[in-house]
Amino acid sequence: MLREYLELWLAFFSAIALTLVYLFVSITMESIPPASGLFGHTLGILGFLLMLMTESLYSLRKRSRSARWGRTSSWLQFHIYTGLVGPYMVLLHTSWKFNGLAGLLLLLTMVIVTSGFVGRYIYTAVPRTAEGVVIDAQELNRQIAGVQRELDRLVVNRAELARFSSLSKGENASTGNASAFTPTGISLVMGRSLADGMDHLRWQREKRRLRSLTRDQLTQLERLIKRRRKLDRQLASLASVRRLLALWHTIHVPVGVALFAAALVHILAAIYYGMQTAVVLGG
Repeated sequence: MLREYLELWLAFFSAIALTLVYLFVSITMESIPPASGLFGHTLGILGFLLMLMTESLYSLRKRSRSARWGRTSSWLQFHIYTGLVGPYMVLLHTSWKFNGLAGLLLLLTMVIVTSGFVGRYIYTAVPRTAEGVVIDAQELNRQIAGVQRELDRLVVNRAELARFSSLSKGENASTGNASAFTPTGISLVMGRSLADGMDHLRWQREKRRLRSLTRDQLTQLERLIKRRRKLDRQLASLASVRRLLALWHTIHVPVGVALFAAALVHILAAIYYGMQTAVVLGG
């Protein structure tokens, strides 16, 4: 679980560390750090650099077929991390003043972060190898057949187990009918966490009847059932998840570009007015 959500945990703890530093500086200064101060500028510059990396590095790695500098999946994790921490640093940089361009930046930041979470959820529904290569329908069918062979070997000559093998196909073990919650299409992608939760509850209820099995046998059966259900879902949702990703890209990418452009305008304006102020004071 920790490895699966590594970038989110790292972003979470980074946000906590930044918040503690921000609170310490606020207490030391006895006021909110101004955006124009050393600390505020540092937050803004570092946050912008992280946003710049978010907009560029992962895209470059994904489009470079000959590149060998790290797996695409690792760069995606880095993309998500910088896409969360960078905007948060920019938020702290604002000194909680959201008038004018700062307000627009906050709105775009909220949209892009929310969109990023949605995109990550959709992206993880796509079956991939450890290297990030998309698995096609033919390979999914091959894996499903392999898992089913293992299930068949496990339930052979075990009448008590045979009725529970239907769980691997999303059926009710008691009736053999389809479960009450069987999402299809887009709901199969977006509702998979709910489906997994209901499958888990159903398995916990049904496995109490398997009193003759050892703990290792139950663990093996549960692993195979979960694997079969996941593969079936991935196979059934291949077309839907591709459509969702295409739709998500048409929203996420333009908003990201708009956010980056607004941040760049803000920086150029800050430099210009800073130079104007220096000229006036110098004169």
